[in-house]
Amino acid sequence: MKAAVYYKYGSPDVLRLEEIEKPVPGTNEVLIRNYATTVTAVDSIFRKGEAFFARMATGIMKPKNRILGSEFAGEVETVGKNVKKFKPGDKVFGDSSTKGSTHAEYLILREDDPVEIIPELISFEEAASVPYGTLTALPFLRDHGKIKKGDKILIIGASGSVGIYALQFAKIFEADVTAVCSTDNVDLVRSLGADEVIDYRKEDFTRNGKSYDIIFDTVGKSSFRKCKNSLGKGGIFLTTVIGLPILFNMILTSRSEKKAVIAFTGLRKNSEKSEDLTLIKELLQNGRIKSVIDKKYTLDQIKEAHGYVDSGHKKGNVVINIITNN
Repeated sequence: MKAAVYYKYGSPDVLRLEEIEKPVPGTNEVLIRNYATTVTAVDSIFRKGEAFFARMATGIMKPKNRILGSEFAGEVETVGKNVKKFKPGDKVFGDSSTKGSTHAEYLILREDDPVEIIPELISFEEAASVPYGTLTALPFLRDHGKIKKGDKILIIGASGSVGIYALQFAKIFEADVTAVCSTDNVDLVRSLGADEVIDYRKEDFTRNGKSYDIIFDTVGKSSFRKCKNSLGKGGIFLTTVIGLPILFNMILTSRSEKKAVIAFTGLRKNSEKSEDLTLIKELLQNGRIKSVIDKKYTLDQIKEAHGYVDSGHKKGNVVINIITNN
């Protein structure tokens, strides 16, 4: 099978297509023919290898897992003899968790991994664009932000792959949402339900005199120090990007009125992720959340896709069509 692999850290040029052995499922596993996947900001971070904390997960000197990618949509080809949940022909989507390896024509997952049947009328491209952003945004807001009806929340990077779902979940929780994004994405975040939009090129939200119950930095562009005065009493600053400053501030604010929090949502138990993905599937099927696709590439164009993600200008998701004749 064809896969995009990398043997060292660096620019998109370290990626190359190779023919590798097609995997064989074990007794509790499913073999999925992959139709679509994405390139996320995390894939970019892992490929670059510049962040120390990222290398702790991916390999200090060189990548331990040679294939990137975490979310996928495809068709079950074969199942292990003990698998009950899925059957050949099922169209599925999900998250490969810490295994990665979705930038390939086939992948193996356990039956109890976060995998669900794709809702009717949802394409492979749309389904592949859902798991990473939703399985990050939902636990951040619900479990760590303790979001509730009427909360005032500000989302930094509201047009990104995590931000678009954070915005939609916040509206489902009936919060009042202020979205921070660039000029080009103002209309997009408004269409997703933002109550107020701040163009960061024209306005600094830390100087507008307003306070928020939750500030969620989905792209690592701000800090607790910068946002502290914009938090109301009992306010929480959330960020998806790990680093020494946020770890230090978590300890420093653990008993303070205003708190800094980072959550390692990718390391949650499979049972928790699977439960959330079932809920997400229902919301997707009912039209309460929707994916946003910025650009589409083929697996042969994986370097170009990574280059675009590296630019920092993507909105929503960058899709890789593994199989283009579906």
